[in-house]
Amino acid sequence: MDPQFFGDIQVDAEPMLTYIAAARSAEDVHVTMTHLVGRAVAHGLATVPEMRLRPAHGRVYERQSIDVFFIVMTGGGQELTGLKVSRADSKSAVDIAAEVNRRWAEIEAGNDAELGRGKELLAKLPPPVLGAALRVGAWLTSDLNLDLSRLGLPRQAFGGAMITSVGMWGVDHAYSPLAHYYRVPVLVLVGAVRKLPVVVDDAIVVRPMVTITATFDHRYVDGYHAAKFADAIKAYCADPAGLEAASGQPRLTPA
Repeated sequence: MDPQFFGDIQVDAEPMLTYIAAARSAEDVHVTMTHLVGRAVAHGLATVPEMRLRPAHGRVYERQSIDVFFIVMTGGGQELTGLKVSRADSKSAVDIAAEVNRRWAEIEAGNDAELGRGKELLAKLPPPVLGAALRVGAWLTSDLNLDLSRLGLPRQAFGGAMITSVGMWGVDHAYSPLAHYYRVPVLVLVGAVRKLPVVVDDAIVVRPMVTITATFDHRYVDGYHAAKFADAIKAYCADPAGLEAASGQPRLTPA
């Protein structure tokens, strides 16, 4: 087992819910909390350059871009798969949502252009061979940085971070381990939004809160970098509209 450590933050979801309502109204795109947290993760990677490194052959290399891998469900919730959003730090949350939704629909239709062929090949392997094939595939596409897209094995297939939602199952708080072949520094899980009593300006008020948990690979990152990463995510979640506008994206206003 690779060295891993865990952490969580609880944030006020009201600014994100406001942004989601404005985006759905103005852009007619089904933006979700997961898309927004995915954009926040990209902001965190942009803020903490140490998390954009990848170890290989006893050295560390800088990743070529900030890519976020979204784990999604297909087949009516019967299968987990995923897709990588490249250069997520240069895209708005609306752009990310539109791309994820479009590519999810393509996967549902049986047209997984990025990973489809690779999954078909792996599905044909007997279980004793599958683990070795995954390790070899990760070595080729991550450590050697080869692009084997023709075989369904794209370069750096899981990007620089992974994200998924457990909130869609009604789960508030959960963790997940990082598999060795992912080759990413962090896996982020988004919980369900719940109305909870919290202290604001020394008064107890009820606010919509969401818990975001993370599993970190200690080979890439230590507690200091994880804390800076968490601060960047909290900053984005506290004002997604403002940070989107600061990066050159149009400011959305509620209908």
